[in-house]
Amino acid sequence: MAKRKSVRERGKIRFSEYFKTLNEGDRVAIVKEKSVANNLPKRVQGRTGIVAGKRGNSYIIKVKDLNKEKEFIVGPIHLKIIGSKK
Repeated sequence: MAKRKSVRERGKIRFSEYFKTLNEGDRVAIVKEKSVANNLPKRVQGRTGIVAGKRGNSYIIKVKDLNKEKEFIVGPIHLKIIGSKK
């Protein structure tokens, strides 16, 4: 995995990425934003999960790891919405 962004991706991050709101039950992909420091383990990068709740400014994401369901606390800038529960 690359540690830097490509030349075309560099620049400011939109504020809307920091402040996006997710609802409980939304399906999201965990995609690490390289220009922002985080403490995500490598095995979580690229996984999909379901929003279980909110803790502060971050979201609790339930991800299946083999046969176990695990919870990770991830900031909204590292989440991409795949589908929403209506």
